[in-house]
Amino acid sequence: MHEGTLADRLGIEFVEAGPERVVGRMPVEGNTQPYGLLHGGASVVLAETLGSVGAAIHAGPERIAMGIEISATHHRAVTSGHVTGVATRVHAGRTLATYEIEITDEQGRRVCTSRLTCIFRDR
Repeated sequence: MHEGTLADRLGIEFVEAGPERVVGRMPVEGNTQPYGLLHGGASVVLAETLGSVGAAIHAGPERIAMGIEISATHHRAVTSGHVTGVATRVHAGRTLATYEIEITDEQGRRVCTSRLTCIFRDR
């Protein structure tokens, strides 16, 4: 479903996907800024991808989910390995869904906390 998209280019892999929780991982290598640290924008792409997938599943096949607001706080640097994101639904209505996304490194340390709100529109 995401072949040829930004998520594909960043190497995002889905581990679990449902309307209440989506889990995915992404390599640090290839997604760094010039100092060799995981790029904050890559973390935001991971967060929005995971939250949007959950919102799309909640919306169902007759509607599409579009992100309308995202925030991210970057807590620590990562230089290698993979990061894992867990998107957990905090609100699900007829027109909006909001997810909190926690991104951690391979040692389980929080790298980034993000919050995404998606709106639903008919196809």
